Amino acid sequence: MIQLLPTGLTEIIWVLLALMLVALLIAIIGLALIFHKIRDLDVPEDAGFFTTMHYIPLILVILLDLLDFGLDVLAAPISWIVLDRMGLRGLRNKAAIEAFIPFTQPIPVFTLGWVVARSLKLGDEGN
Repeated sequence: MIQLLPTGLTEIIWVLLALMLVALLIAIIGLALIFHKIRDLDVPEDAGFFTTMHYIPLILVILLDLLDFGLDVLAAPISWIVLDRMGLRGLRNKAAIEAFIPFTQPIPVFTLGWVVARSLKLGDEGN
């Protein structure tokens, strides 16, 4: 049999695919479990990215990062729909932009944004 990739690279690809699958499963199960809780949040319609970060729990941003990692570029439309259904319109554009930038999927952008928003009080309007 002709081997197209070196053995070590093939193993790395399989491990990466397995990690992506596990991340995707955790994200889907987690988002399904917290969906109604998130929909009940009182996030203003015109809230921007950092303001929205003050309303949402850390578990949601972690799950969104796992979804992004698990789906790679396909995360953009799915994240857009999920965030729209949860009433978190201030996060949709950032999710789409980040999903289309190559090689950013392993970076937990939403989690970092949540930490930055809270630690630097960005978008904090007296919540």
